[in-house]
Amino acid sequence: MSTAKGSAGARVAGERSLLVGVGISAVGIGMYVPFSLVFFHHVTGLSFTMVGLVMTVTGVAGLAFMPLAGTAVDRFGAKKVNLVLYAIRALGFALYPFAGSLPAFAAVSLVTALADRSFSVVQQSLIGEVARGAARDRLQASIRALQNAGMGAGALLVSGVLAMWGTGGFTYTAWGNALAFALAGLLVSRVRPVRDTDATAAAGSAGRAPAGYRMVLRDRPFLGLTAANFLTALGYSALSVLFPLYLSTWLMAPDSLTGAAFTVNTVLCAGVGVLVAGRVRRSGARRTRSAALGALLFAAAFVGQIVLGTLRPGQTATLVVLLAIVVVYTLGELVHSPSGGALSVSAAPEAVRGRYLATYQLSYSLAGALAPSLFTALLAVDGRLPWAVLTVTALGAALALLRLERHLPAEAVYAEPPAPVAASDAAPAPRPSVPAV
Repeated sequence: MSTAKGSAGARVAGERSLLVGVGISAVGIGMYVPFSLVFFHHVTGLSFTMVGLVMTVTGVAGLAFMPLAGTAVDRFGAKKVNLVLYAIRALGFALYPFAGSLPAFAAVSLVTALADRSFSVVQQSLIGEVARGAARDRLQASIRALQNAGMGAGALLVSGVLAMWGTGGFTYTAWGNALAFALAGLLVSRVRPVRDTDATAAAGSAGRAPAGYRMVLRDRPFLGLTAANFLTALGYSALSVLFPLYLSTWLMAPDSLTGAAFTVNTVLCAGVGVLVAGRVRRSGARRTRSAALGALLFAAAFVGQIVLGTLRPGQTATLVVLLAIVVVYTLGELVHSPSGGALSVSAAPEAVRGRYLATYQLSYSLAGALAPSLFTALLAVDGRLPWAVLTVTALGAALALLRLERHLPAEAVYAEPPAPVAASDAAPAPRPSVPAV
């Protein structure tokens, strides 16, 4: 391996530009995501029904494109693909105000959706491409904090734009998004990747990546890690999908509590996310155990919802307990996310990292797609039932992470290389080797 192992304090070449770019693009995302249907309705002039149908179809198509994005990362490198996606998103939002017909809107929406859905795969791959060791955990935490802060700022910014120009301001917002993505791409272009010399030499001698998706499908520990993340990802969907319905239908609480909960979550993620992740990193905990702790905190928050839904105290007590539950939930998110993200990046062989992470990111996409129907069906039976299911899935994820620990590569489990005496405790699992597909 190369000597470019990153310690927690080591700076990545071009790191500041990368983080500023992430923050700027997050502002752009925050300017349209909270108003998606309304945004595209006013920008294009099409009906809400037609906009919703196009967004659904193009979103599904975007999911199908993710494996191809992983292949592109392995073939061309994460940085190059990242820049291409930023350019596509910038061009797409610049064109939205001119896409007044259904075919034009469908075409622009499809191309933009392909870039949006694949972006998480490419960004995770970029972290693996530019950072090593504990620097990956630190970047994961910093990026998540900036994304939350940027999206919050974007939502406030578009509110001001609409207050000044009315719904016509959505057009200016679209062009503002295009500018944000273009600036982010320019900044990210300054990042310099580092590569493991052993993996580079192996790939170079073969003339191509040593394996394709068959290698991923034969890697049982990584598939187990992906399955465990699917269980946790259902919990990530709870705040946005289940929480508002639970408040209004089971607790009969005012809708304003949903806004308060989102505010607490966003402020904590943006304000203390890096501090919490740094504390976890400095503790020397293995990534599998940190991610498992995050899942356990999720489970504790879900149990709190069950208790609250059973007791149903007065409005004041409900407010206090709900906010306390949201704090515990957010703490679980802050502990799990950096460790889980760095674990997946580091468990993927460099030459096929894009394919591995495309597979891993599907766990989030599938959980997000399943969550609305699952939660509403369970909520129709009993308001506490979805929280009980989420408690079981979170506990299952924690247990799976602990059981997978000794089967995953040591460089994935440990942010820093373990002492020689502990090496046998986390010996790297053998990687399957098959021809490329």
